[in-house]
Amino acid sequence: MKSLAELQAIKNRMKDKVVLRDGMEGARVVVGMATCGIAAGARPVLNAFVEGVNKEGLEGKVTVTQTGCIGICQYEPVVEVFEPGKEKVTYVKMNPDKAKEVIEKHLKGGQVVSEYTIGTVAV
Repeated sequence: MKSLAELQAIKNRMKDKVVLRDGMEGARVVVGMATCGIAAGARPVLNAFVEGVNKEGLEGKVTVTQTGCIGICQYEPVVEVFEPGKEKVTYVKMNPDKAKEVIEKHLKGGQVVSEYTIGTVAV
């Protein structure tokens, strides 16, 4: 980098790829990115949530972030959705297509996609 203008250009290019905010109200999507999650395919799931939230214009209402071990390795990739005043929803055995469905039905539509939650997925 040679100037502040170049740094600003990089920031502008990356803005649509990052939906990581602190102190926001609204839904928070947390993707387990420990070794087991990454090995099971969590990185494409995280990317699908980040891109989908941006595409749907939810970046002011939904925070997407990552965490380490969630503790249920056999169900990886694991995604937890936290919403103010509601119980946490744990989605398991996720993939990018399931992430798109969760964005559409849960984050936009308010309906939990129960067939992907920990209580309903077969091991």
